[in-house]
Amino acid sequence: MKVMKFGGTSVGRPERMHQVKDLITRSEDRTIVVLSALSGTTNELVKIGEALAAGKKEDAKSIIDGLKQHYKAFCEELFQSFNGKNRASKIIEEHFEFLNIILKISFNESINKDILAQGELLSTKLFYSLLEELGVKAVFLPALEFMSIDEYHEPELQKIREKLEKVLSRYKEDTIFVTQGYICKNHRNEVDNLKRGGSDYTASLIGAAISASVVEIWTDIDGMHNNDPRIVEKTKPIAKLSFDEAAELAYFGAKILHPASIWPAQLHNVPVKLLNTMDPDADGTTITSEVSEKGGVRAIAAKDGITAIKIKSSRMLLAYGFLRKVFEIFEQYQTSIDMITTSEVAISLTIDDVTHLKVINNELEQFGMVEVDHNLSIICIVGNSIMDQKGVLQQVMNCLEPYPLRMVSYGGSRHNVSVLVEAKFKAEVLKSLNAGLFSFD
Repeated sequence: MKVMKFGGTSVGRPERMHQVKDLITRSEDRTIVVLSALSGTTNELVKIGEALAAGKKEDAKSIIDGLKQHYKAFCEELFQSFNGKNRASKIIEEHFEFLNIILKISFNESINKDILAQGELLSTKLFYSLLEELGVKAVFLPALEFMSIDEYHEPELQKIREKLEKVLSRYKEDTIFVTQGYICKNHRNEVDNLKRGGSDYTASLIGAAISASVVEIWTDIDGMHNNDPRIVEKTKPIAKLSFDEAAELAYFGAKILHPASIWPAQLHNVPVKLLNTMDPDADGTTITSEVSEKGGVRAIAAKDGITAIKIKSSRMLLAYGFLRKVFEIFEQYQTSIDMITTSEVAISLTIDDVTHLKVINNELEQFGMVEVDHNLSIICIVGNSIMDQKGVLQQVMNCLEPYPLRMVSYGGSRHNVSVLVEAKFKAEVLKSLNAGLFSFD
């Protein structure tokens, strides 16, 4: 059994939803199909929540009406039969009636999670109705019946496995199952989600839970490239990556893959393939536990929106337990650290979530002088065990020579070298590294 996940762009147009139907029906394996919301939908749902949180119900109503019209036009083109159009109309009315009811009640974060869930619920119900219209037998598999997270927002993989096995055992003769990405239930049994990009995470969790033969992530690009093709002109897809390499690239900015989506597949040794809905015969990228024998740098990724914090404290830095006290502040406010360097008188670290920056800054000031810099980017250079390979660091630094570096992280992972630069240099740095580290014969 395999898992096929399709992102928002893969289902964002009626003709693409038909392409998805063709892709899943040509497979000979039993398949769980995981769908994201139609492209652009989640952004609009976020805006609805923001408008309601600000007390701007008229603005929220306007967004809801505009989104409803978009879905009506989408379905008018998607379905051909009277019955198909009628089913689609009922689905649209059901979900937009819910959104309009929310306008009349007090807004809170729990309601916001319900709002955000509407995108995946709509896309999967409409796709399932399309399969019905086209005579493709399938089972609708609501993610809210099996996908769950605990009080720490971590997926409950064992419970997911048990619930899925129970459901699938009732449909032993069926071959296609349709479910939602992103959405789940939390420990209070409320609708919740796996954060933005969480449909990849859903697919990987399902793959791990059912010991799938493969998890296929279908997007609008032919695999993971060696650099960002939106910025760098000359890039190429990477045929094979190890789980460790892919995890580093996903965490540090490779947009094709959600950062959390690797570990469940890696934990249960389920191969992951990154494929292109628009070019289904392209090889894409295969991610497995197999380590490439080819040395050197495999790929580069960039992570934007980085903030650097420097704590200067000649009095306390060498004191026993000082670093632990600093880290406890970030732990208290659930703020992850990306990079860190130390000297005899200072600690420099980076974060990408500034939600609690003000209070973190206030608490850090008890240890010394604190400096904060915004608008930075982390550039991550990835290759299997590049830390052990002679000359790689020198190659990287030669490419970076023209640019001021704010931080360098080397040795924290055997698989990457990370540098921190001002965001205004990001594009130039990516291009310089691309030219200096890769051959395009």
